[in-house]
Amino acid sequence: MTTLQHSAAPTVREPAAWAGAQVLLLGLLEAAVGLGPVGWLAGAAYAVANQALLGDAVQRAGHRLGPADRVTSARGLLVGGVTALVAGRSAETAVVVALAAVALALDFVDGRVARRTGTASALGARFDMEVDAFLILVLSAHVAGLLGPWVLAIGLLRYAFVAASWVWGWLRGDLPPSSARKVVAAVQGVVLVVAVSGLVPGTGALVGLALAALVWSFGRDVAWLFRSGREGSCRSR
Repeated sequence: MTTLQHSAAPTVREPAAWAGAQVLLLGLLEAAVGLGPVGWLAGAAYAVANQALLGDAVQRAGHRLGPADRVTSARGLLVGGVTALVAGRSAETAVVVALAAVALALDFVDGRVARRTGTASALGARFDMEVDAFLILVLSAHVAGLLGPWVLAIGLLRYAFVAASWVWGWLRGDLPPSSARKVVAAVQGVVLVVAVSGLVPGTGALVGLALAALVWSFGRDVAWLFRSGREGSCRSR
């Protein structure tokens, strides 16, 4: 979970500064391993979209970034780097693994910072979730090139769920907290990074098990939301 601190004068300059930092990271990756035009385009598009959406959300909510959100923003920079490398089909697997691994590790840091400062917010949590989801999508696209297109389901399931919620309103209900859901979500990133590294044999089976766990997790949540929505509809009659 991340936070966004309250402020009477919302600041949108900081998201723009993070976009500039993203371009700087892309330049460093270009100098170190090379990105190519497709990698640059993907990385720049990610930076513009990510920070534009964040800046708009910060302004509308009347907040400014807090310490935990800065950790999440740093994670976002790393995700942008991974996006550029994967889109540019970089052969530097070690760099992709390193950036993704640090981004995943920092996911545990921003939650601790949020709890210590006591400034958690729904907007900050959403920011954190979107960074996680996009990293999983990019990693699944990379692993799909190694194991087959079925791996893309890992990254697309969450976005399919969101799209379905636009059609069926009951999918937008609030889910109860679940440790199992958090564990399954965390496992996806770890397994995909292991698959990218190529250091562990039999990663196809490992990724398959991760996908099965994710399908189970989403299926359980959908079933719960369906029952909850039906019960609520019956009570309103």
